[in-house]
Amino acid sequence: MTYREGAYVVDTRSAALGQVVGRDGADVQVREPGSGREWGVPPDALRLASHAERVAAGLRETAALLAPGSPVGCTECTDLEAARRAAVNRGGHDAIVDATVALRTHFRDAHILWRRPR
Repeated sequence: MTYREGAYVVDTRSAALGQVVGRDGADVQVREPGSGREWGVPPDALRLASHAERVAAGLRETAALLAPGSPVGCTECTDLEAARRAAVNRGGHDAIVDATVALRTHFRDAHILWRRPR
């Protein structure tokens, strides 16, 4: 089976929950939620995470519930977006820029960039 990037899956070898971040040869690269460590898993050792498993891991239920905080279910994204909105409401150009940069940097580093496992 093929899993899209961003999907939450379970490594059936260890019962570890991870988010698909890419491929490395034949293996699927997954990362612990919240941008933890990455590891490679053969595709046949993965299955989609159930709703209960995602909730138990502290992930939001659906992308619709995340709007406008996070399209990928990341609680850190949601917190950073809330901080950015608070900065906008308070005003002050520097605070708005700092909060926006923090949000975009986190999203890029945690959800877009692919890192080779160590």
